[in-house]
Amino acid sequence: MRITAVRCFEVTGRGRQEPVEERQVGMLDSYPEFAARPVAARSAEGPLTARYVRVETDEGPHGLFGPIFEETALLIRRKLAPYLLGRDPLAGEFLWDLLYRQDRHARKGYEMLAISAVDCALWDLRGKALGLPVYRLLGGPTRERVACYASMLGYSLDPGLVRERARWAVAQGFGAQKWFFRHGPSDGPAGMARNVALVRTVREAVGPDIEIMFDCWMGWDATYAIRMLERIAEYRPRWLEEPVPPDRIGDLAAIRRASRVPVATGEHEYTRWGFLQLLQAEAVDVIQADPDWCGGISELVKICALASAYGRPVVPHGHSIHAALNVIAAQPPSVCPLAEFLILNQPGKQHFHQTYLAPEGGAIALPTTPGLGVAIDDAKVERRVELD
Repeated sequence: MRITAVRCFEVTGRGRQEPVEERQVGMLDSYPEFAARPVAARSAEGPLTARYVRVETDEGPHGLFGPIFEETALLIRRKLAPYLLGRDPLAGEFLWDLLYRQDRHARKGYEMLAISAVDCALWDLRGKALGLPVYRLLGGPTRERVACYASMLGYSLDPGLVRERARWAVAQGFGAQKWFFRHGPSDGPAGMARNVALVRTVREAVGPDIEIMFDCWMGWDATYAIRMLERIAEYRPRWLEEPVPPDRIGDLAAIRRASRVPVATGEHEYTRWGFLQLLQAEAVDVIQADPDWCGGISELVKICALASAYGRPVVPHGHSIHAALNVIAAQPPSVCPLAEFLILNQPGKQHFHQTYLAPEGGAIALPTTPGLGVAIDDAKVERRVELD
């Protein structure tokens, strides 16, 4: 079996996506003009667009993965496809290494996102060729259902609504939920007080037995994070996520030493080598590598092995759900205890799929279809364009 084509295509249709009510703090918020920017509104009903990569073979089986970013699709077509044509799609380690070595700038960033998407599509292809879900190819399953936490990105931070939605997530069966801070250093003491109030509101709403987590999206600095942790530690967060960018390893280590609240990071880190530096510096408690970005399924498996040697759990970031779920299902629960499910974003991300993969009672039952389970529902597609 040989790879005959690597295609990227875009589908457009009409559908529903949940409106975003609030944005999270971010790195640009250190500048007042950006700190004051409003949330980017989106309509509940309207046009939706998604892009995918498809790897085809001379023997019929194909691999599909997405949605992917526009920049990712461009790099796949212009940079990676020539290195894949005519190759054996089952030679995964060779293909990953070839793509990693083809450009000295492929180590991180958008080119690694492109490698990740291709790698995930290749795993989908292998599963289809062998008639097995990917988690079985990876050595699983280790459980029949994967527990999820409710990721509350985009929800309003109005205290009344926070209480209502936090209790709703508990009623849905989620044993853990994550909220997103809106304020950072540029917002001064008043912003810090509002952040503390969010943590207190969530804890009071869900009670003592539900895990709560909070995300800073790289929008803080070490001093601010340490001051915040002094104020919220009493509410027992399961982790504080991305207080600073992951390449500020010294800052992460300092934050971790200063508090008993665990530090999580890795959504924006890449490959086993990036995570090795975090682990060696004792800068992280929870690894959050995303298979869509960190190097694909192949690399996330290696990151899991590395993290387990250091006794650190891996809770993959949930940009999409299919790739992460298959890796989690093949790892011991002690290594990968949870999946992230973005409550507001997943309906839009999966709009064009034949099957909507979502938790019931706080956990996702493992799919049984071959590959990753991503298949386009043509009935939802009004327009399909092959990307050059």
